[in-house]
Order: sequence, then C-alpha cells, then structure tokens
Amino acid sequence: MKRLAAIVLAAACSGGHQPAPQCPTVDPTPVAVEPLVEPPPEPSAPPPAVDKAAIVDLAATRSYNLGAPRPVALLPDGDVLFLRTGPRSYVAELFELDAATGQTRKLASAADLAADVKLSAAEKALRERMRMVMRGIVSVGASKDGTRLMIPLGPQVFLLDRATGKATAVSLGDGYPDSPQLSPDGGRITFVRDGDVWVVDVAGGKPRKLTKKDGPDVSFGAAEFVAAEELDRTSGTWWSPTGDRLIIQRTDESKVATLYVANPGAPEQAPTPFRYPRAGAANADVRFAIYPAKGGKAVEINWDRAAFPYVHDVQWPEHGKPTLVVLNRAQTEERVLIVDDKTGATTSVITEQDSAWVNTAGGPRWAVDGKSFLWPREAADGWTLERFAADGKPLGTVVGRDQQFTGMFAVDEETGEVWFAGGTPVETQLWSVDAQGGNPTQRTSARGTYYVGIAPKGGTRLVGYNGADGKRSITIVKRDGTAIGELPSVAEEGPALPKVDVAQVTGTGRTYWTAVVRPRDFDPSKRYPVVLQVYAGPGVTTVSSNPRAYWKDQLLADTGFIVVRGDGRGTPGRGRAWERIISGDLITVPLADQIDMLKALGAANPELDLTRVGVVGWSFGGYFSAMAAELAPDTFKAAIAGAPVTDWRYYDTAYTERYMRTPADNALAYDETSAIVNAGKLGAPLLIIHGLTDDNVYAVNSLALTEALFKAGKRFDFVALAGTHMVADPASDAALMTRQIDFFRAHLGLPVAR
Repeated sequence: MKRLAAIVLAAACSGGHQPAPQCPTVDPTPVAVEPLVEPPPEPSAPPPAVDKAAIVDLAATRSYNLGAPRPVALLPDGDVLFLRTGPRSYVAELFELDAATGQTRKLASAADLAADVKLSAAEKALRERMRMVMRGIVSVGASKDGTRLMIPLGPQVFLLDRATGKATAVSLGDGYPDSPQLSPDGGRITFVRDGDVWVVDVAGGKPRKLTKKDGPDVSFGAAEFVAAEELDRTSGTWWSPTGDRLIIQRTDESKVATLYVANPGAPEQAPTPFRYPRAGAANADVRFAIYPAKGGKAVEINWDRAAFPYVHDVQWPEHGKPTLVVLNRAQTEERVLIVDDKTGATTSVITEQDSAWVNTAGGPRWAVDGKSFLWPREAADGWTLERFAADGKPLGTVVGRDQQFTGMFAVDEETGEVWFAGGTPVETQLWSVDAQGGNPTQRTSARGTYYVGIAPKGGTRLVGYNGADGKRSITIVKRDGTAIGELPSVAEEGPALPKVDVAQVTGTGRTYWTAVVRPRDFDPSKRYPVVLQVYAGPGVTTVSSNPRAYWKDQLLADTGFIVVRGDGRGTPGRGRAWERIISGDLITVPLADQIDMLKALGAANPELDLTRVGVVGWSFGGYFSAMAAELAPDTFKAAIAGAPVTDWRYYDTAYTERYMRTPADNALAYDETSAIVNAGKLGAPLLIIHGLTDDNVYAVNSLALTEALFKAGKRFDFVALAGTHMVADPASDAALMTRQIDFFRAHLGLPVAR
C-alpha cells in the first residue's frame, strides 16, 4: 500500500543549487511573508457532517467503476471477450460472452495461471502511459480465427485454446518478454527483450532474435515516450496479415535527455532512468523496417523522417497496403503514407494541414477489396468521414457535418455498413449509413453517450451506453437488431445518483456547457461556497450528461459546497475556431472563460456565492488551479493543484510544442504562462499535491514551484505522495478527498443565510 505524507518544503529546481539549463529562475531577494487571508464568514448552522464511510466506499470502488466489464475483442464467431474485476478489486479476469447462447463464462484468471506476477520497468511505464490501474489479466491477443488467445502475465506468456479452455505456458527463454504479440495464425509470438525483438514458435523451439542493437541507446520493437503518451500509439511491432513478416520500430534515443526518478521512501533503491524529451529538446530518432519472421534481411521503410518525425499510426491491414500516418514536429501537417512492402518506398496519398495544429484520429480504415479506405477529416465546423481510393483520389463523403460526427465509427466488413457516433459535446447517438454515403439512419434514442464495435464476420454489434438517467450497459446484438445478451457487471451501484444539472449558459458573447452539483440537502435560502472542478486543457471535455461522472463532485457538495464544471474555448467538439484559439497560450483564454462561465452561473443561480470560489484540478487541471490562484485571486479564494505542470519547459515535446511551439520560438509566452515565473503573484491559499515518482509530469514541476513560492514569501501547503501520476491506491484516494474537503472548508467556509 502506498504511503501518504504531508510536508511543506522548499526544493531546489532539478535537485541542485544552480538552475538547470531549462529551469526557470527566481528572484532570490528576501521578501516579507504575507499575512494569512481573512477567515471566511461564520456559518448560520453547524457544518454538514463528512460521511467518512461514503469517502471510503467511493475510493474502494473507484467511483463505482470497479466490477464493470471492459470489452477487449469481438471475435469472428461473434463471441465477445471482456475483462472484469471484482467490485472492490483491481485484479481483472478474462471472460467470454457466447454469441450463440448469450451465456457468459470465465476463461482465465491470473491466480489460476501464475503465482507471482512481477512487472518490468518497461511494462510499468507502458501501463502508466495507458493510465491502466488494473492488475491480473490486463491485455489479450487473439488469432485471426479467434481459436487461440495469448495472455501475458508478467514474465510469462500463456496460450489459451478456446475450444478446450486449456492454457499452456509458452517457453520464451530467460529474461522478461515485453510487448508480446501473437501472429494472426496463432503460431508465433514476438516480444521485446533487452531492446531487441525476438520471435518463438508456440509449438516449441528456441526463440530467434530478429533484430540486432547497434548501439547502447538503440532499441527495437517498442513505442517511444511521445508516441505512447501523446500520439495514441503504444505499440512498436506489427504482424503482417499472413504472419510471415513484421513491421518493427527502431528507436535511437542517444540525443534524448535522461531523467532519473528516485523513490524517497526507499532510498536504498537505485533511481530509474527515463528518456524524456522536454519541450524544445531532442526527440528520439524513429525508423521502421519490414522483417521476415524466420529471420533475414530487413526492408527499410523510407519517408522524409526529418520533415515528419512523429509517427501517429502504423497498420498492416488484411486488405490494403501497410500504412503510416506521420506528422511534422510542429504538428501542423499530417500525411497518410502507403508503403510498398517489397521495396519500403512510401507514397503520400492524404495531406492534412492546419496553421495551429492538426487533430489526429487514428489511421485509415481499408475496405475489404483493398481499393479504397475511410478517413475522418476535420473541417472548420466539425468532422466528416470521407472515402478515398487507394491512390488518395476522393470518392465522396460518407458522414457529413450535419450529423455532428465525433470521429468514432465502426464498419461491417461484409455489408459495408458504417455505424458512427454523432451529437453534442455532452451527448451522442449512434447512426448507420452505407459506405457509399446516403441518408443516415438513427439507431439509438435514449439520452446519453454511446460507442460501438462490429465483429469481423457475421455483423455482431457491441453497443456501449452511458445514460443521462445513470443507466449503463454493454449490449450485444445481431445484425438484424435481435438481442444476444449483455456483458454482466458486478460493480456496486452506490447510493442515490449525483444530482447534476447540465445546461448551456451564456456568458460574454458565447455559451458554455456547464454542470452544477448541489448538496442533496440543498437549502435555497442559503448561499454556498463554490468549487470549480476543472481541467480546461485541450483535447478534453469535463461536462457530460452521465450522472455517474459526478460521484466525487456530489460527495464534496454534500459537505457544504456547490460544485461546478464548465468547458470553455480550447476544448474539442465545437469547431476549429473554438478549439484553436488557445494556440500559443494555454492559460489566458481558458482562465477568462472559466471566470466568465462562473459569472454567468452566478447570475442565474443566486445561491452560488461567487465571493467564495475555490478551484481544484489534476494534471492540466492542476496547472490551471495554480495559475488561477496566481493570476485571478480576486475570483479564486483557494486552489488545489494536483500533479501540475508548472512551467511548460518541463513538459514533453509532442504535447507542449503542439500548443505552445518551442521555447525558442515563443519564449515570452512560456514565461507568461509559467506558474513558477508568476509565483510572486500568488494571492490565494494553495495546496499542491504531487506523486514523487511521477514519470509523466515530473515532481520537479511542483518542487520548483514550492521553491519559487518559498522565496517569494508566499504561504502554501504541499502534499507529497509516494506514487505516480495516477492515484490508484484507495487509501491515498480517500485521504485526498478528505484533505480536499478540509482545505476548502478552512478557506471558503460553509453555507450562510442569504
């Protein structure tokens, strides 16, 4: 179990007395310590009791999500594989729903297969990139026909025969096998060991090494940090459809800085090195080649790597040619490249450009004839789904902007029918349309959000639903709509659903989607302190019609607050101009919009006491909270910053440069948007929380901020967690919720009579 420690400290930036080359400097001139802020008004009644049991329950169930099924594969026979934990367990087991009978059975559990599952540093890092908190069976590979399943469990890999249910360990030799991949025919497994790619026949025999490292900083078969963290690509090895060749990534990190993460709670352990490219610094050099599975000479895949160093998507489809989706470093241009698998030559067939940045949406979806593909394309006012010939010639629009297409779609390969999601940022519906285009047919009607998957054969559909009424389901149906069954959940239902009002409010010239959560015992004769639950960063919306998204908001509200959320400019789903306005400056517009939204909510809801507003967020939301306490203390009277990026020079290249360009190109904005540079402006109580072994937002962010605040004579609190960017330990999560309540009560007070 992770330990929780609350400390106040001043830490030298990057661990030394002199600033690192990219470390923001702080004026060392001594200043007087500011007095404490004035206390909040006295409540008119005793404070609401804090339901400690509810906090424990919420943490132990991960907001009542543990025990819900997670689909991992739709097999050719229509059967569905899914993972599921217990209602208060993080250990997942593998289950199967039989499409013929609708019955569910357990296929495997880690406890039955392996006594002790110890993970490599690479596997831990990959799970961190994927934000995966589950243990046990967390991934499954399937052969093309679905008869064989591969189950990795730490240093062991098992092959499960679905017909008999028998699982057999595959001998992979000595050492940890990272990133195992099952061949389409189920006859071979490839894996990464000591930076090289190996392959083994599952029928027996010694593993064969396919690659040969040509330097200490070179590795094969794994996605580099920016691909896994920022480009939505976590793999570095891809089988050909016939299973006789592989595309393998080669990564040279010799120019990438090495950062070391040490665990202060275990000083006897050596620090773990990570290759981490900070904004403006060198990235990994990434290449790809096609290797014969039996060994032999590789065919290098060639494209202009200098101009397009980022590889967002790689695929070798059953129908069609190998395909790469690449981006320039500024991410203002994206290209779809078709690979000649005999020569390695590439041909660009699609180009997307945007002066701010290009939003990516995966790779093309090839038709079964291999002569055309579907490609989501972003226009000024939304997304469309377009069909192109193999040479990039446009063949027509399949889904237009009228359906408010979200970019999520699935294809019935046997009929060509396309199912897709469309709607507002807070609700969606499912529609279907012929691959040639035409008038879409709406397939769902209940309010909520949906997602869909379609089996490779037979047309079995998986329809996931999170309802505005709190209902959730994953239903399996036949092509004709006949119900097969539902993936069973064992998650606890929890108490009464959160009471959330989701609506648009009009501020100064624009509208915002907002969510307001009031206490269950709300008294309209009182004025309540307000807590803004915030992210406010690009690529993410926080407002949804699903009440299950607000369990923690409701818990906080029940202790005497009104909790609000709002999605301002910079967030997706409302067109290019709305989203791209933050280009070059990640705080000015988001901060102005959140304040504007608060004022609009306050004008319509007089029970919101806008003289007592707090703000809390994690990651980008933590950054926003820290900046709000510095730049807008007249609005925000208390702030909690969880795992914040405190200066964008500390964060990685792909994310930071997409929105801020490089420090050399945008130096003034980097300073103006830095919580460290603005530390002297702090005007509200601030609680900073950070996991000291965080390998995404490194703890140096918070340590440098505390040093700057300390030198500026500012009061603050700092909670150091013995953990990473995620808080997966229930005890720590419960303690954080309790600390949050205490902090806001101390600085915002309680409800008072109007």
